[in-house]
Amino acid sequence: MSVRRLAPKEVQPASFEFTPENLAWAKEQITHYPPGRQASAVIAILWRAQEQQAGWVSEAAIRVVADMLEMPYIRVLEVATFYTQFQLQPVGKKAHIQVCGTTPCMLRGAGDLIDVCQHRIHHDPFHLSADGDFSWEEVECLGACVNAPMAMIWSDTYEDLTKESMNKLIDGFAAGTPPKPGSQIGRQFAAPEGGARVMTSGGAATYTKVLDMPKEPALADAEPKKQTESANVQERPAPKPPAADATKTNPPKGGAPKEPKTPQGAEEMTRVLSMKFATLSGDAAMNKWLYIALHTMVAAAFIFSLQRFFLNATLESSLLWAVVFGGCAAMLAYKQSNR
Repeated sequence: MSVRRLAPKEVQPASFEFTPENLAWAKEQITHYPPGRQASAVIAILWRAQEQQAGWVSEAAIRVVADMLEMPYIRVLEVATFYTQFQLQPVGKKAHIQVCGTTPCMLRGAGDLIDVCQHRIHHDPFHLSADGDFSWEEVECLGACVNAPMAMIWSDTYEDLTKESMNKLIDGFAAGTPPKPGSQIGRQFAAPEGGARVMTSGGAATYTKVLDMPKEPALADAEPKKQTESANVQERPAPKPPAADATKTNPPKGGAPKEPKTPQGAEEMTRVLSMKFATLSGDAAMNKWLYIALHTMVAAAFIFSLQRFFLNATLESSLLWAVVFGGCAAMLAYKQSNR
């Protein structure tokens, strides 16, 4: 951010005094705030002082505003130097041109507008023209990006500018007949160039006919709304009666419960199943260790081959990697086989 300082002493006026109208307006602004909070009016009163002093704020004006608001001089100076809306040195008597130089305007030709200002006013910003009628500066976004490029003169914006229309704009202010603010190509507000592209037929609305439904008389304010039966009654299935205990006099439906059939030779079947289970358990244990060993050997062989033949590692390094990688694979296989 650029450093903003007051104008040199040789261009500063010796004193500043509000006109009776502006003084009454400033005192009325102070009444908008509670006692002790009059400093909140500093921006508005500084702006009125700038308007009275031909578009810039002098050191004398800053001191007058500080005394009026019972503020230290440095506090008002901080406000004036912080906000770029306050000009701290004399500007053109007829126009001070603020050219927007942010991305949308630059992409749309703001550089051409700056060239016009440099050739017709002064090569550097914040300098007066030879006749003292014009000055210019490059500013940040002025809020009319859709109509870029644009410039602001005093409180009006001039949009959709080109090099030719910028020259006409300066000529108009020089002659005392400035053009109408806004778009310089006839654009309506922020509409597309060339006019509207949607709802060109007038935008007539279509309506759907609503069927006539019987209407009940509206309730008066004193009549409470009555709840209907459906709002109070919830449909539920009828509860079933509790089932009676199953006894000899009240047997359960479907007859007496069937007794489980006992296979013949139950003892022999139990002995055979126990033998088969023991055999299967031994086979499962053997398969588990074979599974672990297979994973270990495959992992070790893979990492040994990779280190030795592809990465040209030494034999000792390759063997060490094979042992470490094989051990990791063995632990993972062991954990997976116990799930």
